[in-house]
Amino acid sequence: MYLQLSRCTLPPYNQPSFLNISSLVTLDLSFTSHLSTLSFVPKWIFGLQKLVSLFLDGNYFEGPIPDGLRNLTLLENLHLKRNSFSFIPDWFHSSFPNLKILDLSENKLQGSISDALGNTTSLVTLDLSYNQLKGPIPTSFGYLCKLRILRIESSQLSGNLPVSFGKLSSLRYLSLSKNQLSGNPFESLRSLSKLSYLHIDYNNFEGLVKENHLKNLTSLSEISAAGNNLTLKVGPNWHPTFQLTFFDMSYWQLGPNFPSWIQSQDKLEYLAMSKTGILDSIPYWFWETFSQASFLNLSYNHIHGELGTTLKNPISILSVDLSANNLRGKFPLLSNRVDLLDLSSNLFSNPVDDFLCKNHMKPMNLETLNLASNKNNNFVGNIPQSMGSLIELESLRIDKNLLSGTFPTILKNTKKLITLDIGENKFSGTIPAWMSVLQVLDLAQNNLTGNIPTCFISVLLWLKGRGDEYKNFLGLVTSIDLSNNKLEGEIPREITDLNGLLFLNLSHNQLIGYIPQNIGNMGSLLSIDFSRNELCGEIPPTITNLSFLSMLDLSYNHLNGKIPTGTQLQYSFDASNFIGNNLCGPPLSISCRSNDKSYDRNGKGSDRHGVNLFFVGMTFGFVVGFWIVVGPLVICRSWRYAYFHFLDHVWFKLQYFF
Repeated sequence: MYLQLSRCTLPPYNQPSFLNISSLVTLDLSFTSHLSTLSFVPKWIFGLQKLVSLFLDGNYFEGPIPDGLRNLTLLENLHLKRNSFSFIPDWFHSSFPNLKILDLSENKLQGSISDALGNTTSLVTLDLSYNQLKGPIPTSFGYLCKLRILRIESSQLSGNLPVSFGKLSSLRYLSLSKNQLSGNPFESLRSLSKLSYLHIDYNNFEGLVKENHLKNLTSLSEISAAGNNLTLKVGPNWHPTFQLTFFDMSYWQLGPNFPSWIQSQDKLEYLAMSKTGILDSIPYWFWETFSQASFLNLSYNHIHGELGTTLKNPISILSVDLSANNLRGKFPLLSNRVDLLDLSSNLFSNPVDDFLCKNHMKPMNLETLNLASNKNNNFVGNIPQSMGSLIELESLRIDKNLLSGTFPTILKNTKKLITLDIGENKFSGTIPAWMSVLQVLDLAQNNLTGNIPTCFISVLLWLKGRGDEYKNFLGLVTSIDLSNNKLEGEIPREITDLNGLLFLNLSHNQLIGYIPQNIGNMGSLLSIDFSRNELCGEIPPTITNLSFLSMLDLSYNHLNGKIPTGTQLQYSFDASNFIGNNLCGPPLSISCRSNDKSYDRNGKGSDRHGVNLFFVGMTFGFVVGFWIVVGPLVICRSWRYAYFHFLDHVWFKLQYFF
């Protein structure tokens, strides 16, 4: 009998009274309401001794795997994913002689993997991913000769792969990604002829991978091995015995020549060779061979030459990243199939109109375009009108160039634009109101003037139940950088309603007025920079509500009064974040001694009229002290005679002494 109560509501303690489940073979209680409030597995489950399959995923049970499960000796499938189990008890490995599938992923398992796990020889699928397991993989894993799927990614495993891995002749899927494993993994994996999916990225693997290591891996279709210190050393005429659809060897050493064996992998859909030491040009056969691929990343190499010389047809790969190379000449033509193109940090210099518009019968589907130069491209002039044809564009970066002219109003046609970075150019003019639909806005280091638009509030309609009408906003503004311009006026108070904002930089402008009183409503803020403006008044007390704030700079304005008291301001920031104002109180060394006193930029006290209270007090004290001594001598004649008689006597004694 099969019973599925996944995502249902059950009484937390007792067996449901409406069920007669003594003969139950399969029970699914995954993500079951009320059970997740217990923190332990209900005891009535342990009496179901005929169970073959048990699903308890997503109930957040805590502690060790409960002893009661050892009664279920017929179990073949045990799914305990997404709980909070802390360790596997010793009895576990000998209690389930028929266990085929064990899923303990996304728990809190600690310590090392027991060597006794190798006794569970009936296992076909083992998943221990996303735990806190440490130490080496046991050599006893070599006894799991029926194992087809092994996943232990995102843990803290270390050491070399055991040589006994070579005995896993049935293994088809292996994922050990994001651990701390070392050595040359292919020494242990070289004989696994049925292995199709190999995911070993982001470990500490190192060494030379040669043809002999790969010749028996004839079933491979996916290799994900990025983020290791491995070197592929094969001959120029090497032809792999496998046919890949997914290949990521980023951070390997594959160069200096462009890997010619890649031409044989014409079924590739995903190809990534970033930071692989290639010092070559892209060969003529490349674009034709991979014209139907979905993803290409050749970034951060030293690839040179002109793309136009190797392209017979427009690029048709969906996502292309050629950034941080030495490519030059004209931009490549694109088909309307491309949705992401990153050509940043190269040496392109020709106008972009041709590659955006030439021979396009249909509108382009380009969603992300990155032409940022990082001091390489240095495009000059205005943003071309052809940018307006990119109606699907969601992200545009053309920062760090020499572009000029007024703010590019042609971008208003790109209705889906949510990320715009045109910082460090020479744009001028005012910021248009339609910019408020952006999530990430970087206009820093231009010559923009005028006021900051007050219409950023419009984005917040996403949170007010009108997501369908504003679905193209894709959420909230997360970053605004308008620094190093010539913006004037006040900070619009509407900006404080952007409670999804993470970064706000308005520094190095000419802004006046007060810091908005409701700035404390922006609870997600991580960084605020209002430095070097003309802001005045006191710092709003609500700023202490920003508990996630890790960067704050209010220096060099005309702010006055006491810095609001709050743990975040006093202990997370130093005096340099507040200097150049009329402020007092920690973290400044200037104390706030009275409510009537303010402090100039040198920290010297003065009253509201600019009169120094120290000198006033000193004068008053001198006058009072003088009359306390002299007054009685003027009023009383006998005191005056006695006083001068005393002085004459003292003078006589001094003369006698000398």
